[in-house]
Amino acid sequence: MPASSKLYLNLYWHMHQPDYRDSITGEYVLPWTYLHALKDYTDMAHHLESIPAARVTFNFVPVLLDQLEDYAEQFRTSEIRDPLLALLAEKDLNNLSDARCELIIQSCFKSHHEKMLSPFTHYQRLYNIFKTLESESVTPFNYLSAQYKADLLVWYHLAWTGESIRRENKLVQSLMAKGFQFTLDDRLKLFKLIGELIAGLIPRYKKLQKSGQIEISSTPHYHPILPLLLDFRATRDAMPYAPLPRNSMYPGGRLRAEAHITQAQDSHARRFGEKPVGMWPAEGGVSHTALSLLAQHDVKWAATGEGVLANSLYKSYQTSDLPPRADYLYKPYRVTDGVKDIACFFRDDLLSDKIGFEYSKLHSNDAVRDFISTLEHIQKSTPKGEHRVVSVILDGENAWEYYPYNGYYFLSELYQALSAHPLIEMTTFSDILDMCKAGTVSSGDLPTVAAGSWVYGSFSTWIGSPEKNFGWDLLCDAKKVYDKVMQSGQLSCEEQAACERQLSICEGSDWFWWFGDYNSAVSVDSFDRLYRRNLGNLYHLLKQPAPSILNKPISVGSGDPDMGGTMRRGQEV
Repeated sequence: MPASSKLYLNLYWHMHQPDYRDSITGEYVLPWTYLHALKDYTDMAHHLESIPAARVTFNFVPVLLDQLEDYAEQFRTSEIRDPLLALLAEKDLNNLSDARCELIIQSCFKSHHEKMLSPFTHYQRLYNIFKTLESESVTPFNYLSAQYKADLLVWYHLAWTGESIRRENKLVQSLMAKGFQFTLDDRLKLFKLIGELIAGLIPRYKKLQKSGQIEISSTPHYHPILPLLLDFRATRDAMPYAPLPRNSMYPGGRLRAEAHITQAQDSHARRFGEKPVGMWPAEGGVSHTALSLLAQHDVKWAATGEGVLANSLYKSYQTSDLPPRADYLYKPYRVTDGVKDIACFFRDDLLSDKIGFEYSKLHSNDAVRDFISTLEHIQKSTPKGEHRVVSVILDGENAWEYYPYNGYYFLSELYQALSAHPLIEMTTFSDILDMCKAGTVSSGDLPTVAAGSWVYGSFSTWIGSPEKNFGWDLLCDAKKVYDKVMQSGQLSCEEQAACERQLSICEGSDWFWWFGDYNSAVSVDSFDRLYRRNLGNLYHLLKQPAPSILNKPISVGSGDPDMGGTMRRGQEV
């Protein structure tokens, strides 16, 4: 087969956690940032370090990096502000308050039990004891010893340890072999290891970037959906009859969008030595205006979902018929505002969702074989003289707890198979831009971009339902108060900076993601409370009374979505 038939593959792993800190107290409300750092960010770096021929792109959202640096600083100063992490190093587990005991019990069984609890006999025994007490309608921690709590804390953190760490770190191996009766010294050694792993993460990825093995992109700083900040009416490109919040526009949305973009660029340059060439807009949320705004800030490429491309082609060419999917999907598209251009890549929803939702149920050999054979079929069907670019884009954190061994065998075998394949070349997005300039790869032109996201090609996950719209209304009301106070001159420069940061947190996409009864009750409650706390903190920093409505839940979940709701499919099934 001639070299001209080679297929170019962009594997793109998106790393993101919202800001889980209470900005008034500095305390972490939820532990997911450090847990994913321990399990997923370590493993994902390890796979690339182990297979130098593999090449991929990572997207790191600045607010996640802010928290990783903050955790590293907590370990450095021994001032731990994450209550669950602090309990791991607590010297006296005999005299804990009821609240701290409850935190242990409520936190330390939160995981996918089939892959992260049941495989460990001693951890399963701890769970069985808890369930027995729970079935007797007693307060469990009143019957649980300090030793039980110590063992539970250690096992929870061991279960959230990356597979690469388990295979290479002698401390982790010794603790897992010991299994029970963990001492304070055991806990402190594990605690110290967690600090070392977190502190080493950004340097590890920076080293991979420097070697040219990976590209690192960014996202507007606090993960806001740019098109919705710019104009809520963008929702109706894909959802013509969707109800909208009371306000058709987010007050001062363009200035806020620009602030998130420029802050992300500065953050990225500080951490990785240069501004990002590309950006993953939060949730793959794009519109023609939003992409043009990125281009005006010298962002060279962005990416989003396959559904957005289909909607954009319908809108651009006023047609109800599209050519075969393979003929329009596998190439970048040029989007322009007449002055600045940006290249936009579009996710292969089927392949991306197979990794996110299907391959965890298969043996790694079968999963990798299916992935490779699908790419080979795309490659073989490529017209002579053309080069197809396949973009596989998904969450780089949340899928792996549903795989055996945190996806270790799947990812190792996948990278090995791809990097050795004679007709598939692993690339990065900037590689493809260079190939387009050289004429090796062709691109298309997209006259009009239909606003939407990587989920169903619409914004239905974030706006359009009563709960989600009410969440936006509460934010709009707070923004109007913010604008009035900031213009009054009543706050010092330091106070204004604190208010701006708190507003940025409230503008993140994650709060709206979780509103809706299709999500689980526990998850909805956690994020609903944190969103209302963030809005309340904003009013506090503005020195204004918070509306009493913030004391009432916005949404109540009752569903049981795939993968706990942390991920969505690109297309409805």
